[in-house]
Amino acid sequence: MEQAGYSVEGESKVLEGMNRSAEVICVGTELLLGEVLNSNAQFLGQELARLGIPHFYQTVVGDNPTRIKRAIAIACQRAQLLIFTGGLGPTPDDLTTETLAEFFQAPLVQHPEILEDIAQKFAQRNRAPSPSNDKQALLPDSAAILPNPIGSAPGMIWHPRPELTILTFPGVPKEFHLMWQETAVPYLQDQGWVTAQIYNRVLRFWGIPESTLADQVAPLLALTNPTVAPYASRGEARLRISTRAASLETANQVIAPIEQQIRHLCGLHCFGADDQTLESVVGALLQEKGQTLAVAESCTGGGLGQRLTRISGSSEYFLGGVISYANTVKQDLLQVDPVALNQHGAVSAIVAEQMAAGVRSQLNSTWGISITGIAGPQGGTDTKPVGLVYIGLASPHHTQSFERQISPLRGRDWIRQLSASHALDLLRRQLLSNQA
Repeated sequence: MEQAGYSVEGESKVLEGMNRSAEVICVGTELLLGEVLNSNAQFLGQELARLGIPHFYQTVVGDNPTRIKRAIAIACQRAQLLIFTGGLGPTPDDLTTETLAEFFQAPLVQHPEILEDIAQKFAQRNRAPSPSNDKQALLPDSAAILPNPIGSAPGMIWHPRPELTILTFPGVPKEFHLMWQETAVPYLQDQGWVTAQIYNRVLRFWGIPESTLADQVAPLLALTNPTVAPYASRGEARLRISTRAASLETANQVIAPIEQQIRHLCGLHCFGADDQTLESVVGALLQEKGQTLAVAESCTGGGLGQRLTRISGSSEYFLGGVISYANTVKQDLLQVDPVALNQHGAVSAIVAEQMAAGVRSQLNSTWGISITGIAGPQGGTDTKPVGLVYIGLASPHHTQSFERQISPLRGRDWIRQLSASHALDLLRRQLLSNQA
């Protein structure tokens, strides 16, 4: 069961009536300029929701003391837990710690144990710290060290006022995530911030629009415990079922009946839950049946094979593939009939079928999948527009093709991604129907 994630529709009802709240302040001009994706804010949103800690505001502020102080002043008026990421490095524009100390009029105190930790980490890389690293050992008086196991910038846990808690973290996501899990979460649990967690179950759908899905489960969207919220991601439709509970067992008792009801209503459109993907579900089905797969790709250029092979253990069922971009490769390696190519073109049902059958034969697999289409932005015609895709599916007993028309508005990569997803979903449905 997934415990991470935040949905305004789903969690706002669950969090109503709670007094204390957290606010996230991300420091870094690079975030404002869009040079760095602010994944830390997303991570904290998910984690705070998972822990059941109300969280209503996020702020991104550049490396400027005046503006950072203004953000602190506003946050102190509406939250009791301030979580900072970024601005803890050794350079002059790393200002978070000293600005916090100035705002609350607290002296900075050097911690020799931090200097020793930094020196040891540099020595492991046969390097010596520079004088600029010394500033990372300065924390406001009375602040506790929030250890950084893998980086040079520790954070802090500080109570500058009796009703206020401040946590600071470096902006490097890998360091931040480890510090959060190892120190911050246990601390927040000990301090009574985590009395009950929000547990989520995310059901994932393919082949049904978000609006249609919402219509099918409309009565469930009005529930208050658990809450059910629809959203879309990369062509998928999703439903998040959320409840606030003291334990996973209690949460399951609330969520499981609603999940069963949704799966019954939506049938094969629901392909999995939480971290499951189309490729992982297909892989599990192939492995369960002792069957194998080979792929022949044209417009996706290896994207389908890449998705299949990013699953650990996929070599047990995925034999390999052919990127048959040129017609000569389709003919020579996949045994596609040149007459079919001349009469119908590479983007056609018959060529898709022959590509799938050819790769299945050549690699001696149970299943063969092919994808041929027009990914654009050039190459479309009135009869074969950009976004037209044919998917071939070959088994030992039957070969067929499927036509899909994907909107070209989101560009070439979108068409390629959705083509691979459609192919995986078609195979999934065939495997569930025992049509090998």
